[in-house]
Amino acid sequence: MKFEFKHFSELTTDELYDLLQLRSEVFVVEQNCVYNDLDSHDKEAIHQFLRKDGIMVACSRLLKPGSRFNDCSIGRVVVKESERGTGIGIEMMEEAKAYILKEWKADKIKISAQKYLQKFYEDLGFVVITEEYLEDGIPHFGMLLEYKKQ
Repeated sequence: MKFEFKHFSELTTDELYDLLQLRSEVFVVEQNCVYNDLDSHDKEAIHQFLRKDGIMVACSRLLKPGSRFNDCSIGRVVVKESERGTGIGIEMMEEAKAYILKEWKADKIKISAQKYLQKFYEDLGFVVITEEYLEDGIPHFGMLLEYKKQ
């Protein structure tokens, strides 16, 4: 598996279409949630994605500090339903964390995680830092990963 990392301006038209299609497939259709997925953050993000046999099967977006939160963040994390349980989500998150640590020298990563994925993110080192809240009608927690300074 080879994840790609590209700034918005580097994405091809097909890559952009495919990642937006996957996000819509999961966040809008599968989760039955009407919300504005196309926000201003995509244009400033690094987009991480994986294709399998030419099909976009996983993607996320990485944001520098000050974009969405004061800390770096990972969001719009999505794995195609047919690929869940294969380890792609874990590998994607580990590579995203490594990218942020290496490229941006971050010591913290903040996420807004859907409640049902709390254990998934805790297993990756994130801890809950907020009370449960609704985001687009879905229960979420603010979570944070802090790297220990060596």
